[in-house]
Amino acid sequence: QVQLVESGGGLVQAGDSLRLSCAVSGHTFSTYPVGWFRQAPGKEREIVAAISRSGVSTYYANSVKGRFTISRDNAKNTMYLQMNSLKPEDTAVYYCAVGYGAGLRMTAREYDYWGQGTQVTVSS
Repeated sequence: QVQLVESGGGLVQAGDSLRLSCAVSGHTFSTYPVGWFRQAPGKEREIVAAISRSGVSTYYANSVKGRFTISRDNAKNTMYLQMNSLKPEDTAVYYCAVGYGAGLRMTAREYDYWGQGTQVTVSS
């Protein structure tokens, strides 16, 4: 059974940083692309960042480019999202996901497995 467990969310002030982690079990983590999504109240789920299985290739949404960094540690079956210079508009539930195939995956339908979500709230 594949499980994704996120941690690291919380309430912070604008300008602060947070690091999200996602531990994956029951899956050959190193052989698949992974990504982070977020969903704010009343909005659709959107991709935040994606990383290839090797970690060489990455993708970022324009809204987070230059502030967020996605990474993965295949030896630990864990992925990360370092979030710096947080803004109130970054407030959302953040989800990690494991995709299929090779290369970057940038839409929700290209992901098979999802975490339960972790709340990130940024106050102004």
